[in-house]
Amino acid sequence: MAIYRDQSFAERRDSANAAKKALLDKFKAKPADDDPEVIARRAERKAILEARAIREAEKAKQKQERLAREAEERARLAAEAEAARIKAEEEAREAARLAAIEEEERLTAQIGLEAAAKAKRDARYAARKARTGRLPPSR
Repeated sequence: MAIYRDQSFAERRDSANAAKKALLDKFKAKPADDDPEVIARRAERKAILEARAIREAEKAKQKQERLAREAEERARLAAEAEAARIKAEEEAREAARLAAIEEEERLTAQIGLEAAAKAKRDARYAARKARTGRLPPSR
């Protein structure tokens, strides 16, 4: 088992300097812009970006087409709903017209029955007055 020992200031300073030197060496070891490997990686990244742009354009085009189809479907449904509403209004108007005609016929028939009942009642009244010898008041 290792024994833990504190580092001195000089050891800590030397290890920090060594770490800084390692980072600097790593940075300096970076290949130049005209290196074939760098050129290949740059071309690969460019191809990836172009493919991504094509996919995004296709995705946007599909979204626009989907939105256009949905708008067309909404417009078609709205037109169908409007046509159904107009048809229902016409049917309601026709039903109201027929109901008014039936009500008028019913009222005409009722007035006729009431007039016949009144004529019958008046005839009975006149007959009763005739039996008693009195005349009905003139109108």
